[in-house]
Amino acid sequence: MHPLDIGIIAFYAAAILWLGFRTRLQPESSTSELILGGRMLTVPAFAASLVSTWYGGILGIGEYTYRYGLSNWLVFGLPYYVAAFLFAIFLAKKARQSELLTIPDRLAKIYDTKTAVLGASIIYLMTVPGAYILILGVLCQTLFGWPFWTGAVAGSLFSIIYLFLGGFKSVVRTDIFQTVLMFLGFIVLVIYLIATYGGFEFLQSRLPENHLTWHGGQPTFYIATWYVIALATLTEPAFFQRCYAAKSGSVARNGIFLSIGFWALFDFLTTTCGLYARVLMPDLADPVTSFPALAQQILPVGVLGLFVLAMFATAQSTADSYFFIAATTFSNDIIGRLRKLDNSSILKFTHIGLWLTAVLAIVCVLVFRSVVDIWYAFGSIGTPALLIPVFFSFVGNRRLSGTSAFWTIVLSGSLSAVWYLSQYWTPDNSFWFGLQPIFPGLALSLFIYGLFAKRTPSPLPSG
Repeated sequence: MHPLDIGIIAFYAAAILWLGFRTRLQPESSTSELILGGRMLTVPAFAASLVSTWYGGILGIGEYTYRYGLSNWLVFGLPYYVAAFLFAIFLAKKARQSELLTIPDRLAKIYDTKTAVLGASIIYLMTVPGAYILILGVLCQTLFGWPFWTGAVAGSLFSIIYLFLGGFKSVVRTDIFQTVLMFLGFIVLVIYLIATYGGFEFLQSRLPENHLTWHGGQPTFYIATWYVIALATLTEPAFFQRCYAAKSGSVARNGIFLSIGFWALFDFLTTTCGLYARVLMPDLADPVTSFPALAQQILPVGVLGLFVLAMFATAQSTADSYFFIAATTFSNDIIGRLRKLDNSSILKFTHIGLWLTAVLAIVCVLVFRSVVDIWYAFGSIGTPALLIPVFFSFVGNRRLSGTSAFWTIVLSGSLSAVWYLSQYWTPDNSFWFGLQPIFPGLALSLFIYGLFAKRTPSPLPSG
């Protein structure tokens, strides 16, 4: 890369560290200050933080669009808008009114401690940001020529260094800056592509036929699976964390509505860039590199650096948020429930959790080399385990007992995990009976809820 582009990237790194280090937690800082930053998020800060956090898989979007075209919007766009809308309608205000800190706090309040610890353990594993460290590793490998593992390690360290001092406030400050960069970079690339090569007619005449169909050549059942996986949004720790941290329930609900609009705009930008990548580089060996490869091929000096920032900002904003959620889940919701830690000990174990999560994230990227595969694996197992116990702890007046909720998580998660592994035991590497693993686990969870849930007065105002 040209020195000017390197200089732009160096400026970004310095700006992120400056923003991240501006806030310093003290050993006596409360757990609420560490995890939620004092519950002071306004609508703009809420939306900026949530938008960047929930859209980290930038290379996965490029990979899927390159392979399957416009169906990217029906797989990774629409189902998540719907799920986010449902969260805003049914959960946002109730989460804020609960005055809790985390999802496991809710599980402990409605069920019992063992269910909260089990749920926290699953949340911890689901928030290890392996997919986003993979993206940072690929970006460093593609753009700088580093070995993949070097980029993954460097991306992990850079994403956690400022979290040791600032906690959630550092996450929000950096997220706002990164949201501006991710939109600016992709807007510039789309304008440059249209101005240089032409608009929709250029794409229509050169794309494979399936790339402009709703399914992209993928089976309908596979696409439908992602609509169920998207329901993981209803148990998403990043959503709950920001709702808990909002100034009010209305801020939480309206912040999600605003975020949906920004996600739709960003999906338009990224899908457009992915289609151009497929046309301009039809023989790309690794589609996961489609965005950086496209940028290197067509963007001039300086503009390339700006777009590189957009990719790094999109991935890192999610990586640091999930590193922080995983670390605080480890300290507050697992160790803290087992050992009854005070505030200073919670902070110490959060630091330990950051290092542990970084190691697990790097291990994850060595096992999976596809962003989409990571999303699919963790979503297919974690969603059926948590969805019913978490959702119905807020909604309705029929709830499971603590024992029933515990075994719902164990049995449904285990069934989906075994079903997922069945692809390695069948001759054609397909799942048992051709059924995606999320469905049997979710069906079992619903069955247990229907059989054992009892009418219980709600501990929350109707909001």
